[in-house]
Amino acid sequence: MQKVVKTFSKNKFQEIRVGITEYQGNDLIDIRTWTLPKGAEEMAPTAKGVSINVKLYPELKEAVLALESELKEAKLI
Repeated sequence: MQKVVKTFSKNKFQEIRVGITEYQGNDLIDIRTWTLPKGAEEMAPTAKGVSINVKLYPELKEAVLALESELKEAKLI
């Protein structure tokens, strides 16, 4: 399975894509920076990112919720 769930701009030339992918029979959550190479018309993935097994989603969700709490406490969001 290859599915992009959310895309958002990182800067003028890069974006972050969050999705679901499969590699060597393992279903993965992929959070990756994509960039527009010089002279290219389409975005391409970079090595900057992380892929984790979907079984680790509960821990990822817990970490994001803890991050949100800390950001709110520090009045950053």
